[in-house]
Parts: sequence; structure tokens; C-alpha cells
Amino acid sequence: MRKLILAIALCVYTLPVYADKLKDLASFAGVRNNQLVGYGLVVGLDGSGDQTTQTPFTVQSVVNMLTNMGVQVPAGGNLQLKNVAAVTVTATLPPFARPGQPLDIVVSSIGNAKSLRGGTLLMAPLKGADGQIYAMAQGNLVVAGAGASAGGSSTQINQLATGRIPAGATVERAVPTLLGNGEFVQLELLKTDFSTASRVVNAINSQIGPVAAALDGRVIQVRAPLDPNQRVAFLARLESVNVTPGEASPKVIINARTGSVVMNQAVTIDPCAIAHGNLTVTILADNKVEQPKPLANGQTAKVQNAEIDIDVGKGPVVRLPKATSLNQVVRALNAVGATPQDLLAILQAMKIAGALNAELEVI
Repeated sequence: MRKLILAIALCVYTLPVYADKLKDLASFAGVRNNQLVGYGLVVGLDGSGDQTTQTPFTVQSVVNMLTNMGVQVPAGGNLQLKNVAAVTVTATLPPFARPGQPLDIVVSSIGNAKSLRGGTLLMAPLKGADGQIYAMAQGNLVVAGAGASAGGSSTQINQLATGRIPAGATVERAVPTLLGNGEFVQLELLKTDFSTASRVVNAINSQIGPVAAALDGRVIQVRAPLDPNQRVAFLARLESVNVTPGEASPKVIINARTGSVVMNQAVTIDPCAIAHGNLTVTILADNKVEQPKPLANGQTAKVQNAEIDIDVGKGPVVRLPKATSLNQVVRALNAVGATPQDLLAILQAMKIAGALNAELEVI
């Protein structure tokens, strides 16, 4: 009976070990997205297109398009095109994409068009970094924003100069991948970590067989079958391998523009004392006009006076105890009573003093 109670107690107080799928920690070399970009024209706008006097490239694009369609535009004509806008078209070509596959595209104005709402994108080629055409785009835009103006007043909701076309592009050229070439495939960890790389190799070799070896802290080489069908099944099995990643290094991310502070679970602090006060400088302008006395033959003069007041806020000295968990760190920092913007300076000072056991990264 005592053995049964002891076994139950061990089951209750045993902490679970969490593991991630290998596909959440790494990707296969050669399996990547490719960025596409193109230039085109959006037509059918309700008077909200480019002002052609300020965007001559829009007029030039329209003339070139009409010329290619057999329409001769008189030279020297002053075209006023209020329903046309020059745009850039961007898309992401996923790995293993084949000709005929649809892609979502984003259309953005590069001129001074007020809105792309209700417009239609004319056929625009999308090119990759090598200058080759990989997709063709065309379709009706979907703009999430809305706006109206009248009598010199205007209102707007969301962005009107950018829109999307779901399945608005068609793949015309496939990008070759190197996944099926050679005896080995390479896994690339999303974050360089020698501890995680070692654990990945041990997990693969223990669950599948002695087929993996780490090349460095990020790349792991795995021997895979040469037959394409067997290789796909092997890679699918490889993605499902459970791996316990290495512990993350303590890090504090500081956004100096917004005052945001984010820290991970590994951050700890040593005992220290903090005194933080607020320095307020107030400048009050008191401008007066002095009039000359009667029969003094003087002139009216302006006098500028300024009162400067400096207020040093009194901040109590707060002693922070040693904190070994994120909850204790947050509780200790809240005891200081500083704003998030003040916390930026406090954390930097704690790092210099050696009380903050974490890497500071300012973004």
C-alpha cells in the first residue's frame, strides 16, 4: 500500500517534459520562398488616380500600353488621366510552386493616387531577383479602407493606396530546388544554438537511426534515401521527430521608440538598490509691452520674460532582492514604480552595474 501511495505521489509531482516537433525548429535547405515584384497600371478609378502633371511615368506607361495594342496616341498631347494609377505588384512564390498555381498579390500605389478602391489591375509580369518572369498578375482589387471628402473636409478609414487580389497571379515558371539532389539533405535551425543542434542530432539518431551529423551550430546533415518517393516519406518522418530545444539565453528586448520592454523566462537579477526620480523643467513665457511715459518722446517696446522652474522628483531607494524567475523579476521591477519609458534607463543601469543577468538588445 505504501508503494502504491509513493508511486502516485511521484506521478503527481513529476514535471512534464515538453518537446517540439523538428519542423518547428528547423527547415530544409533549398525549401524557401522567393520574392516577386512587378510594375503595372490600375484602371477604372473614380477620379482618384494619379495627377499626371506630377507623375509623368503614368502617362508614359499608358502611351506604351496603347501603342502595344495598336492605338496611336498623338505626339505632344496633354493626357489628363484621373482614373489611372501606377502601382507596384508584389507576391511571394512558395517552394515547389508549379506553372498554373494561383498566388495572392499586393498592389501598392507609387504615385499620388488618392485611392485604388474599385480599380482593376491590368496584366503585369512579376519578376524574381534574376530578372526572369515567374508569374503574371491581373484582376480586381480588394481595398479594405474607405474614405470621403467634401467642402474641404475629409475622413478616411484604413489605407486606401494599397489593395490585395486573392489568387490574382498565375505561376508561369517553376523554381528548381536542390532538395532531391545528392545523398544528403541539410536541416537549418531557425536559431543558431550548439546545444539545440546537438539535441537534434541525438533525437534523430535515436528515433530513426545513425543518419544525422551536425556540421556547425545551425546546419545538420542527414543521409536520406535516393528514391524520390522514399525520400518524401523519410522527410515527413523526420519532421515529426520530437526534440527538446536547448535553454534560451537570457535576453531583454528594448524598443526605444515605443518604450516597450520584453524579456524571456531566463532573465534573472542579483540584489541591488535603485533610486529613481523624475526631473521636470518648466519654462513659462511672459511677454509684455511697455509704453513710454507721456511727453517722454519714447517708443513702444516689447519685453520678453521667461520663468524657469526645475522640479526634481524625490524617488525612494528601493532594494531589489535576488530574483531567479520571471515572475520575481517583474514583481521586483514593479516595486520601483517607474513608467515603461523610465524602465529603459533603469535596465541599462542595472546591466552596467552587473545586477541584470541578461543581454540587452535595443531595436
